[in-house]
Amino acid sequence: MNRIDILNLEDKRLDLYTAYNENQLYHIYEPAQGVFIAETPQVIERALEAGYEPISVLTEEKYMRGLGGEVIDRCGDVPVYVAPVEQISKMVGYNLTRGMLCAMRRRELPSLEDVCREARRIVVLEEVVNPTNVGAIVRSAAALGMDAVVLTSGCADPLYRRAARVSMGTIFQIPWTVLPEKAVDGAHYWPQYGMEKLNQLGFKTVSMALREDSVGIDDEKLLQEDKLAVIMGTEGEGLMDSTIDASDYTVRIPMKHGVDSLNVAAASAVAFYQLCK
Repeated sequence: MNRIDILNLEDKRLDLYTAYNENQLYHIYEPAQGVFIAETPQVIERALEAGYEPISVLTEEKYMRGLGGEVIDRCGDVPVYVAPVEQISKMVGYNLTRGMLCAMRRRELPSLEDVCREARRIVVLEEVVNPTNVGAIVRSAAALGMDAVVLTSGCADPLYRRAARVSMGTIFQIPWTVLPEKAVDGAHYWPQYGMEKLNQLGFKTVSMALREDSVGIDDEKLLQEDKLAVIMGTEGEGLMDSTIDASDYTVRIPMKHGVDSLNVAAASAVAFYQLCK
């Protein structure tokens, strides 16, 4: 183990953890792939199992035992910076739930065709900007039988610390990709080109939305479809009208007690459970 005890909060060796925000880390090595920070031993372990390359570890002493120790052993000879949890919290700007961070190299994202090649049920997230919701949806998708996650370019990054932590590392266990912002002709890729590509790949598209012409999520026609792409919209405003209009189905979750809708993460769990039967 390449252990390095940290005595100075301004130690420049910790710049990846202290000097850059997550967007800056994403672009830090352009045109090469950037960096993300994985948090908690479980999330780091799942990233390592998925083949992501560690750069360094920042941890408090007690997490060098148990699962944390196993994670460090798997990181090879990368620097392992050790500091008291209070010091780490000051350095990174927030309190850690599990006192271990790992800087890791990003990988090139697969194509839409690649993540859909063996898939029958996928979820498409349209402009879901809250990292907590993205992480919760990814966790439900992995747990309830969805085969892949596709995000439009305006979504929160699934590898952001909070998103990956809320997903419990399942973002490293399910295929996923991000659609391009623009098509080759300069037009927005989503929804027109993205919907066309999903149809070409054999998917029927399902917009989760409250409309008078929507069908219930328990409609038998949905379960009979060989391939479904379930489209979930941004918090508050929901899906764009153009997305709904281009979909093969508009689907609602029946509500009671005068409740008009569910949080997108809660709605995703209901939809995935029903449509993956």
